[in-house]
Amino acid sequence: MKHNMNLKATSPLAEWLSYLENSHSKAIDLGLERIKKVAAKLDLLTPAPYVITVGGTNGKGTTCRLLETILLNHGLRVGVYSSPHLLRYNERVRIQNQDLPDEVHTASFAFIEQNKTESLTYFEFSTLSALHLFKQANLDVVILEVGLGGRLDATNIVDSNLAVITSIDIDHTDFLGDTRDAIAFEKAGIFRENCPLVIGEPNVPNSMLAQAARLHCKVSLRDVDWSFRQNNENWQWQSSKKRLENLPFCQIPLMNAGTALAVLEQLPFDISEQTVRQSLQEVELVGRFQMIKADKREKLASFMAKDIKTLPTVIIDVGHNPHAATYLAEKLSALKARTSGKLIAVCGMLKDKDASGVFKRLMSLIDEWHCVTLDGYRGQCGADLLSKLVSVSPAVKAVAEDSVIDGVKAALTNASSNDIVLVFGSFHTVAEFCRVLE
Repeated sequence: MKHNMNLKATSPLAEWLSYLENSHSKAIDLGLERIKKVAAKLDLLTPAPYVITVGGTNGKGTTCRLLETILLNHGLRVGVYSSPHLLRYNERVRIQNQDLPDEVHTASFAFIEQNKTESLTYFEFSTLSALHLFKQANLDVVILEVGLGGRLDATNIVDSNLAVITSIDIDHTDFLGDTRDAIAFEKAGIFRENCPLVIGEPNVPNSMLAQAARLHCKVSLRDVDWSFRQNNENWQWQSSKKRLENLPFCQIPLMNAGTALAVLEQLPFDISEQTVRQSLQEVELVGRFQMIKADKREKLASFMAKDIKTLPTVIIDVGHNPHAATYLAEKLSALKARTSGKLIAVCGMLKDKDASGVFKRLMSLIDEWHCVTLDGYRGQCGADLLSKLVSVSPAVKAVAEDSVIDGVKAALTNASSNDIVLVFGSFHTVAEFCRVLE
């Protein structure tokens, strides 16, 4: 096994990340044999006494975030591994709700590099590093967010105590298949024999239920074992054991909050209702229907050389598939009902995403589109995205722009204070915009 002798524990994080991106023959190389060998050698397969693995098409990040908030407020030591990051690699590993300094990551990378016996992809390497950091931190609970699918995802080397599925929809068809049944089978790969399983998807494909039955999982299903409903002021959650009424609305989708509350019933911790209510009011995750707040608006006004009073409402959202666009449409519809202004979208999407499916769900709500170019091997130019938009609705008011920043500038230049500008479509789109606000 060839190692990089130039990199050390003290080398800059950017150099390490560049090495990880180029150290394996394929960017995505699904399969667990190589990574499991290294993890077993380094004793990383049990990163904490209790492990929760969260899979699904959408909603993984927000479900993990609420679980993390609740468990921390209960007084436990908690680690979370999530992906992708928005601005910095450090966001991928949180311990006690803190990102770790660069030098902690580079020291961990050096440890993996010195001891690995196999060639590893970027995601495999970073997964092992996260497990190593968790093991050192003496945690009570680790929450692992699945990167892609489940069965062959690097996180699946760990036998978790509880599995969670947030939602199932068509995405990553190149790797997971092009039917909900095929995709559900891949996601069911995180199930473990006789272990509890929480499913927040209301329409569960048979392939997933069959796998749960084969493994004798204790299944907790939405609308069967637990449910939630909302009115204008609040929402309620109930199961056969418990009923929580007048719950405060939170900054994450209710279906994911409901799934997280169902997970609590399966955990070996006695978490109070007060802790749940407090956590619902505190939880937020960057880039999920997030309004740009006052301090960042000042930076945006300065960047645009515009009076802050004339800036429109600006919202960022990382939704990039039809399922996420359906939720986004609901939120935008409610917001638009309260304003007389226009809704202007700045949209950039990767070329392997179902852009037409996203456009169909949002077309009736958005008055003006700016389709922007994203760089990288999966990036898509604004002109190609615009042609997909026009094929869905030929009469749409839309232009193509050469970059996210060009699109944002064009959208904000003509927007008035009662308009809404939505920057969305990919983590890359939102990240490029957020860098302006740093």
